[in-house]
Amino acid sequence: MTKDYYAVLGVDRGASKEDIKKAFRKLAQKYHPDKGGDETRFKEITEAYAVLSDDKKRREYDSYGRTFAGGGADATGGVDFSNFTNGAPFGEFDFSDIFSGFGDIFGGGARARTARGRDISIDIEVSFKEAVLGTTRSVLLAKISACDACGATGAKRGTVMDTCATCGGSGRIHETRNSILGTFATVRVCHDCEGAGKVPKEKCPVCHGHGVLRREEETLIKIPAGIDNGEMIRLPGQGEAIKGGAPGDLYVKVHVKPDPVFRKEGLNLVMDLPIKLTDALLGTAVTLTLVDGKKVEVKIPPLSRAEEVLRVRGKGVSNDAGRGDLLIHVSIALPRKISTQAKKAINQLKEEGL
Repeated sequence: MTKDYYAVLGVDRGASKEDIKKAFRKLAQKYHPDKGGDETRFKEITEAYAVLSDDKKRREYDSYGRTFAGGGADATGGVDFSNFTNGAPFGEFDFSDIFSGFGDIFGGGARARTARGRDISIDIEVSFKEAVLGTTRSVLLAKISACDACGATGAKRGTVMDTCATCGGSGRIHETRNSILGTFATVRVCHDCEGAGKVPKEKCPVCHGHGVLRREEETLIKIPAGIDNGEMIRLPGQGEAIKGGAPGDLYVKVHVKPDPVFRKEGLNLVMDLPIKLTDALLGTAVTLTLVDGKKVEVKIPPLSRAEEVLRVRGKGVSNDAGRGDLLIHVSIALPRKISTQAKKAINQLKEEGL
């Protein structure tokens, strides 16, 4: 179930950034573990602040109920704070205005978390036919990727790796800082080695020692058969790369263009079929063109009632979940005008009690 970050901070959905910051300051001081507060509650309010204080993440949260742009979600549905730590490469959120650099944001020791690249979210549009049958799309993404020249190490091929003199090989810098909440022992990522603990004698000439660089990459996206409009596809490891860590994920939101004939209900395809009054009374056969271009003949039984539903087995969506049917909603299309001869025939039917 999606968390209500506004309720967590006790603010309205239309709250300003300043109101959100004030609410967070108050709650952080109350619940911080080093002040004897509830660690679980502190994680929740920190997670909520990380999303609502960032304009892009807030828009994504308001639209989708979650965020896609920065760090991955952890087991609690929270935010990956490895990308928020001061000094972390490519991090996009800074807690320094609130904590003056807590480092280990959860308190209680210097627990290092595995670095993880940013998630990416994109939107693509597919036709109704592509959504029903499935397809593959190729997209060109400009993103931070691992450097092929150095294998994401940041070092020139063949060079020697030395222990980082700044952090002593730990990849972390331990400091004591004062903030509005008191004095805290903090941990931050070492800026010189970017958390790796080692630095090369010679940096990679392509990425200049970062191990990653921004470039365009072609990505193949498999659209599964039967996908619904607005559904999200997750491609693990296809997000942005980060030196010394795992890449983020790519989230693809699929928009399905409506079809003039068919609509989808679960695995079933549904269509409306207006027929003439005489065909409803006497019965007929109609040839229909399906989504995949194949044709099927459907028999309309005599004396068909208005709004009758005919079922053609196995002609709906077919995927791993099963195979649906084609449902045909029959309706009687009455003419706008009738001839004198037709009126006589109708009156004759009326006399017969029809």
